[in-house]
Amino acid sequence: MAVHPLVRTVAEAFLRDVDNELPGLVEGLYLTGSVALGDFRPHTSDINFVVVTTERLTAAQHDALRRTHARIRSSFPRPHFNGIYVTWEDLATNPQQCGPVASVLAGRLRLRASAEVNPVTWRVLAERGIAVRGPHPDHVDIWDEPTMLRTWSFGNLEEQWRRWRAKAGRLITPRGLAVLGSLVPSWSVLSVSRLHFTLRTGEVTSKSGAGFYALHAFPERWERIVNECLRIRRNSTLPSLYRSALERRRAALDYIEMVVDDALSLQPA
Repeated sequence: MAVHPLVRTVAEAFLRDVDNELPGLVEGLYLTGSVALGDFRPHTSDINFVVVTTERLTAAQHDALRRTHARIRSSFPRPHFNGIYVTWEDLATNPQQCGPVASVLAGRLRLRASAEVNPVTWRVLAERGIAVRGPHPDHVDIWDEPTMLRTWSFGNLEEQWRRWRAKAGRLITPRGLAVLGSLVPSWSVLSVSRLHFTLRTGEVTSKSGAGFYALHAFPERWERIVNECLRIRRNSTLPSLYRSALERRRAALDYIEMVVDDALSLQPA
């Protein structure tokens, strides 16, 4: 798969820097997320990565990596270079049993539980991951259990997204105000659609792919908000399908609530 030039530039800059700081540490660098799924959009996507090392990071290595990611963040403020540090052994294990790993969010390194350590990341890596360094994913032992993928997807909708929807429903809050913009409605509507797609099919798709799925999976009344979110994701110059940001915000929140509720029907009896 052809990789966007910006993605390639950032990944190669990271490898040069980390090899200078910690020679031999990074044995594998894989691109996942929208890059691997063929849906990278520079104006809204992150560059998601999985770095593989032989052993867990030491405190000194963690400090050195913090410096590396600070330099990458300074040189490439957008899109964010976000991801996780795992071992080869971690990849062969249920990600929910990995425990805290070093992770990068908004270009900042931290050591705590990461939302990216999940069955979706493992599935995308196994099936579509792009090896910048290291063996092709076909030659790596990567855990994959379809039942757990569905279970995790349902739990993410029912727990994380139901809470997210409740908080975003309060307008005079940071999250509630963020939904008045364009990127947050697009991200959230397409994200819950992805999870619904996985529950129904057992597969993983991109945000754009989830939008096209939603146009056929749900009643006609939801087409406008889905098409609006796809328009935003494409960075289209066409005018909004809504008269106001408030109207779009309400449609997005109603859609998310509908998808979360509908997911209950996809659970086995």
